[in-house]
Amino acid sequence: MILVSGGAGVLGARLVKRLVDKGRRVRVLTLPRDPGAARVAGWGCDVVFGDVGDAATLAGVFDGVETVYHLAAVIIARDPSVYGRVNVEGTRNMVEGALRAGVRHFIYVSSAAVVDPASSPYARSKAEAERIVQAAAEMPSTIVRPTLIYERGGGEEFARFVESLKKYPVVPFVGRGRGRKSPVDAEDVVRGLAAIEGNPRSQGRTYNFSGGEVVTIREMARLLLRQLGLRKPILTVPVFVCRAAAFVLEKAMDDPPLTRYGISRIVADADLDNASARRDLGYSPAAFREGLAKYYPR
Repeated sequence: MILVSGGAGVLGARLVKRLVDKGRRVRVLTLPRDPGAARVAGWGCDVVFGDVGDAATLAGVFDGVETVYHLAAVIIARDPSVYGRVNVEGTRNMVEGALRAGVRHFIYVSSAAVVDPASSPYARSKAEAERIVQAAAEMPSTIVRPTLIYERGGGEEFARFVESLKKYPVVPFVGRGRGRKSPVDAEDVVRGLAAIEGNPRSQGRTYNFSGGEVVTIREMARLLLRQLGLRKPILTVPVFVCRAAAFVLEKAMDDPPLTRYGISRIVADADLDNASARRDLGYSPAAFREGLAKYYPR
């Protein structure tokens, strides 16, 4: 039995489908009343409801489980304490439950944000979760750090980036857009994750799941605008001005359109080396231009 936390999410459901198609028995853990559970209905998997942040709701979830994929997490939250409850304590609860059940392999989906020098509450929560996984030395584990995940209408951060490009007649851009990115197709992430299960070479390893092409974030914006059929000029706004504006907006608004964390993700490089994933897992991600042509045909 394979347990997938967050298995009713956009990425999690893709993984569940791939594992089921491989003939694996899969149990999906998702939040009570999650409408996303409809995604996995009819696939022959076991769906259970619980909250990773509340250990009491996880009773029986690990029964008979040999492999855990832990995807459940919060990426964007208005209240920073949510990252601690879900990403940190939720991972702790999952690790402790897996240890008690004698799980043989724990696969944790982290984030490339953990290596961002600017850091953020989200990045720190994922880094702490990695430490929790690694500290359970008696249980073999694998950590995966995806870069910016994209698909048609999916990938929370990517979807926000696309909407920001559509929103204004002139695209205001944080700085000169020199941050190096390696966006990764959701399908490539899922293929890589599925290749970890049952693979002894993956145990004890941390893999970067980046894409097959490095582009600057400004180039990424231009490519997207072209695929979307939008002709818009890009207006460069100095980073220090953006940070000052974000500080004011965060004080004045519950859900500001610009945040200091968002700025850090734009200016930071996120083009992690995926050589070990290619070697051990047969990971072979598509170039960003190929993915855009697939998800956003002109």
